[in-house]
Formats: sequence, structure tokens, C-alpha cells
Amino acid sequence: MSEYVIETKELVKHYNKGAVKAVNGIDLRVRKGEIYAFIGANGSGKSTTIDMISGTLRPTSGEIYVLGLKLPKDRRRLSNRIGIAPQEYAVYLDLTVWENISFFGRLYGLSRKEIREQGEKLISILKLEEKRDVVAEFLSGGMKRRLSIAIALIHQPELILFDEATVGVDPILRAYFWDFFKSLRDDGKTILVTSHVMDEAEKADRIGLMRHGKLIEEGSPSELLSKYNVRNVEELFLLLSGDENINE
Repeated sequence: MSEYVIETKELVKHYNKGAVKAVNGIDLRVRKGEIYAFIGANGSGKSTTIDMISGTLRPTSGEIYVLGLKLPKDRRRLSNRIGIAPQEYAVYLDLTVWENISFFGRLYGLSRKEIREQGEKLISILKLEEKRDVVAEFLSGGMKRRLSIAIALIHQPELILFDEATVGVDPILRAYFWDFFKSLRDDGKTILVTSHVMDEAEKADRIGLMRHGKLIEEGSPSELLSKYNVRNVEELFLLLSGDENINE
């Protein structure tokens, strides 16, 4: 058994017969019980990488191991052990908050009791009580994001993949999300999150900085700030990326 929950070897994803190199040879290792953040500009390959790790996208080449199983071959065996909150809201707009949570709970094979207990817990933690019976179409962006996260966690997965989990939410809610992510980590969950918001990186245990499909640097925030003698991760990324606009 590997010590890593996620391990990729020379992971590659090309489009248009190799003309577009979305991911170009990533070696990634994420340990159990840590928050690992992919940081980079939009289009740097973060979402493509997370899609391959989740098993929803087949790589052009390379190897992916998640929770000791190989992707994409073992995708079905991993489906109940991974939770995914994609960049786009993963909710049914014509269902209420509770109906969404209950529906996805049933998809994961949970009993009514399990859905009720875990669903109520998530509604409380994510502060969705007042929106419980509101149809998702009429939720704010922040509330839809909370519901998407609740759906990703209803089956209590071991590994959670958050793709731009805080995009479009206000700073207060963003801080709350990160406190919640840390509580999940403290419960033994492993989290891989992507973001193009640089100040979020310092909240992760380790970060990987991506540019043009490559992992150009990784380590703990404190290690990297010290190594490059910069004040924050935004300065670090600007230093390593030249004059690239990281917030495009």
C-alpha cells in the first residue's frame, strides 16, 4: 500500500492531436489527511488535472492511483469513496435543498436513516437550515455552492475534490469554507482543492503552483515563502510566472 491517497506519474492530457497541452507531465503525491491546493491562473491545467483524478476524464498518457486503486480502470470501485464539488454547481435546479441532498444520498446507496442523519448534519454545518425547502433555482450563488458541497459530502467520502470551491463567494463565506475544510482534514479526510485566488493557498498544508499544464513548484506555504524570500503566495506566483496575470 502506498502512503499516498493520490499519486500520478507523468500525467498528460492533450487535445487536438497534441496541439493543446492542457496537462503536460505532472507527478503529484498527496498524503492522507492533508489539504493540497492547486494554485494557478485560469487555463493552467488545474481543473483538467482534478477531472482526471476524479476519473471523469481519461488521460492521454501517464498513471493515476487514488486510494490504492488505478484509474480509469477502477473508477467504479472508487465512486463511493470520493466526493466531488465541481466548478459548476452540481445541483438539480428544480429540486429543493433537501430533495437534492436526499436524491444524491440515494444514488450513493445510503439508507433513509443515513441520509437523514448525515443530511441534517451538513445542513446545520453549512448553514442551510433556512433554505431547506427552497428550490435550488432560487438560491444565491453562495447558497448553491454550499449545497454543492453538501452533496459532495453526503456519503462521507475519504477523498474530497473541490474545484474552485470558493469562486463567486464573498470573503466571509470563503473564510468559513476554509475553516470547514480544515475540520474535515482533522477528521481524517484528504482534500484536493483548486483555486486561482492566491491568498487561499496559505490556508492549505501544501500547495502546487501550476502554469501552462506543468507543476512548476510545490511545498508548504511557509517553505516556499522562505525559499523565494517573498511575503505571500501571490508574490511567489508572480515571481515564478513572469508577468502572467494570475487573476485573469
